[in-house]
Amino acid sequence: MAFTDNPLFINTILLGGSSEEKLHAAAAAGFNQVELWQQDVAEATGDDAALADLCQQLSLGLTDYQVLLDFDGAPADLRADKRREALQMMTTAQRLGASTLLVPASTHPQCCVNRIDEDLGWLVNEAADHGLRVAYEAMAWSTHINNTAQAWQRIQKIDAPNLGLVVDAFHIFVRQRTLADLAGIPAEKIFLVQLSDLDYQPDGRHLIDTARHHRLLPGEGKYPLKDLLQHLQQIDYRGPLGLEVFNDQRHAANPLTTAKAAMASLRGLL
Repeated sequence: MAFTDNPLFINTILLGGSSEEKLHAAAAAGFNQVELWQQDVAEATGDDAALADLCQQLSLGLTDYQVLLDFDGAPADLRADKRREALQMMTTAQRLGASTLLVPASTHPQCCVNRIDEDLGWLVNEAADHGLRVAYEAMAWSTHINNTAQAWQRIQKIDAPNLGLVVDAFHIFVRQRTLADLAGIPAEKIFLVQLSDLDYQPDGRHLIDTARHHRLLPGEGKYPLKDLLQHLQQIDYRGPLGLEVFNDQRHAANPLTTAKAAMASLRGLL
């Protein structure tokens, strides 16, 4: 497969060590970008500007800044707090030099489905004022929008140029859904693609635990990742392509060793 022009990224959740060590490891392993978490910023030695400077020194772009949880359809008593959190994250994203804010579909049990579109509309308008895009992701355990096809329906309905889709292999295949979920989605509305693998099918009780602790690098499991990449190639997807792998054993290892193994697995797939 080609993908020679796609930025290759690693989500820092895979890497152990300090925030700075994670960035050094990612750059040394040959990644072009990283997905940066709020925790990375909070735990960094310096301020936002220092972290942005380090990324620039290492020639690392930011795929996105994450993660704004349980925003869309927030219950009435949480809505104002969630909007304040969103604005704060946007300001931080600007200081870091990020262009994209990652927002998963809400997992809150009292998520108000009738307010999802209104909340997303507010979010993309505010993001536009901050010069940011919003990457919307259906997670397998999201309350109302738990697959990529449903997320795409919302994105189409809102129809904002700075609102696009996260395609996450884990959340597609762990629900035993297929690439039919991606039918008709143009490449330019896919803002990033996250890859990981798994060698078994968890039951519902262990879904979240598996997602947060036991994902595998591409090639270590049974997911049809090459079929996914073939589809992306057919639609001429040229956006960021990378790894979001929550794995306790990899996280506990030396960050450079893990980053190099991650890049090797990604190159092997491509």
